[in-house]
Amino acid sequence: MAREFMLAFVALFVAVDALGVIPLYLSLTGGLSAEERKRLPRLSTLTATAVALGFLLVGDAVFRVLGISTDDFQVAGGILLVVLSVHDLLSPPGKSPTKPPGTVGAVPIGTPLIVGPAALATLALLVQRYGYPVTLLALGANMLVAFFVLRHADKVGRAFGEAGSEVIAKVANLLLAAFGVSLMRRGLAELFRR
Repeated sequence: MAREFMLAFVALFVAVDALGVIPLYLSLTGGLSAEERKRLPRLSTLTATAVALGFLLVGDAVFRVLGISTDDFQVAGGILLVVLSVHDLLSPPGKSPTKPPGTVGAVPIGTPLIVGPAALATLALLVQRYGYPVTLLALGANMLVAFFVLRHADKVGRAFGEAGSEVIAKVANLLLAAFGVSLMRRGLAELFRR
């Protein structure tokens, strides 16, 4: 179980990309007061966790209603991961939408930055591969990491510097693209075996 947890944790860690969120987080929260910034990590990770758990609860039922197989979702999820990672790789550093301070913790930080399409696709696949207990543990561990990173984003941002944070984000996106290709390959292999 420890090996499965580590594999699930790493896959979700790459999809969540908590360190890669730092540059956007700092730019989105730059004009907020210290009081508002102190509340954001908790609000953001609670929102992300709620979205992820909601998806885990109803995702399987949605698959059945729509007639989608796990293999179909692997191919679609893989394509989505590749597209998202390529988009992020090619987007200018620090590009972010402007949001009112009251909602910035939930949207866009909680979702889609922490738990977005990449993380949701990864969660669905992890449940199929490792089951709910391992997936929930990996999700909880990743949300703790995200909370810690956001809580100390100023320090982490200073330690890595703007360029270092961007490099980490780009490497994570490359890994995400590779994971997406792997998902497509496995899904297509299973579909052609039928």
